[in-house]
Amino acid sequence: MGILEKFKSKKEQELKGDVVVDAKVVPETSDAPADEKKPKKPAAKKTAKAIPSDLSGVVLRPLVTEKAAVVAHGGQYTFVVATRANRVQVKSAIRAMYGILPESVNILNMRGKMVRFGRSNGQRVSWKKAVVTLPKGKTIDVYEGV
Repeated sequence: MGILEKFKSKKEQELKGDVVVDAKVVPETSDAPADEKKPKKPAAKKTAKAIPSDLSGVVLRPLVTEKAAVVAHGGQYTFVVATRANRVQVKSAIRAMYGILPESVNILNMRGKMVRFGRSNGQRVSWKKAVVTLPKGKTIDVYEGV
């Protein structure tokens, strides 16, 4: 159906082979009558939890080290977070991602290490890490697939 079809007269549309129903043009080739309504498809279920857009870039990834794995047995999990993130944002992001409200969040600024490439010196990028303490008995699967 073109844009200008609705301006044609009913007679022209009937001659063309379309059925006019209350100023709506319905092609005659359809099997179902115009009065029947088609059932709507059920909405697809979301498998992943939706994280609010303001918290999407706060927690970058879990920090996978030997020390972090040892401390995780005590209910403390370590994450690499955005450099502009604060405690409140990290706490909200962990709750949105894992569904558990942390007891406390400690944040550390990690200075980039000095490195040498031949004769030239340089420095790695500084980053921020957060140590999240969960309530007793609560765990999250951070190291799954590592």
